[in-house]
Amino acid sequence: MKIAYITPEYPHPKIKQAAGIGTSIKNLCTALVLKNVQVSVFVYHQNTNNVFMDEGVEIHLIKSKRYKFATWYFYRKHIQNYVNTIVSQKRIQLLEAPDWTGITAFMNFKIPLIIRLHGSDAYFCKLEGRKQKFKNYLFEWYALKKATKIVSVSNYTAKITKALFRVQAGIDTVYNGVNVNKFKPANLIENTSQILYFGTIIRKKGVLELAHIFNHVVRYNENANLLLIGKDVKDVFENKSTLQMFKKLLTEKARCKFVHINEVPYKEIKNYIERAQVVVLPSFAEAFPMTWLETLAMEKALVASNIGWAKELMAHGKTGYLESPYNHKMFANKIVELLNNKEKNKRFGKNGRMHVVSNFSATLMLQNNINLYKAVIGENNQI
Repeated sequence: MKIAYITPEYPHPKIKQAAGIGTSIKNLCTALVLKNVQVSVFVYHQNTNNVFMDEGVEIHLIKSKRYKFATWYFYRKHIQNYVNTIVSQKRIQLLEAPDWTGITAFMNFKIPLIIRLHGSDAYFCKLEGRKQKFKNYLFEWYALKKATKIVSVSNYTAKITKALFRVQAGIDTVYNGVNVNKFKPANLIENTSQILYFGTIIRKKGVLELAHIFNHVVRYNENANLLLIGKDVKDVFENKSTLQMFKKLLTEKARCKFVHINEVPYKEIKNYIERAQVVVLPSFAEAFPMTWLETLAMEKALVASNIGWAKELMAHGKTGYLESPYNHKMFANKIVELLNNKEKNKRFGKNGRMHVVSNFSATLMLQNNINLYKAVIGENNQI
């Protein structure tokens, strides 16, 4: 089988950015290669054109281009033409792309195209209560309309997307998987009372609510300290640095207990997870977050938001706690409990890893994806 992915991100030093979508794609690609599937990845909006191999996956970087007018259309056609050339040369049988921005709208391919719902702009606008630009909605709607098959990373995302775009076709769910052999406890020395948040410093991830939450935490536990790892972005409503807004919300006492690291290489993030005592991910807008899966796989107690997708991924009171980020005091109480109760902290961590290994390991999700691809391609041969 020969599969290719179109994506704006992928974890590699030569690539501009990598987040949850790129991580989930890489996990799947590297697992497919081990099953002797030929995999290509087309990464658009890059600084240069390049082709190279990474862990058995052929990576194609497609440089950003500007046109005198309608760049949104002509750049899509540029990607289409490049992809079609490689598809023909390598006899690729199936393409997959994310729903974000409707990148495949106005593209035409001679092979089947799967759109995977990682969360469209319309989806996140809905969760955040923002108004979406009509042009962006149109692109995403048209991309979904033209897809051969739509698959979602969670039932919740499928449900919301169907309603937003009035999708009539059925949408299968195949959860994201995490490499439990890479993300596993390494027995590094834990930083006592350290709370970790990792991800983009942005409102939709609950970062501003986390400031209020941490203010409560330091009242109850004077040793508590917070480490934020992630790139700061301008707030969508205030047009200011989200990190600076976060700092202003902290009390003087909390501000002294807080450290920010801009970014770390993806391969190193597991070391920070390992050293934390509690991980907090109070996001308002996710589909099926890789950060949660990675945390649980590392045997770390997690306190996270209780929205939509959460109950599909976590077991409240067993692998961690789910709480509304708006309920600052209750969220803080859960964190403090896990800082103070080391026995429960460790138990939740072990339960979390077992839960991920049993339900969301990359190996398990691999077979579900292979079955999906075979059905779409119409290929009956065993891999």
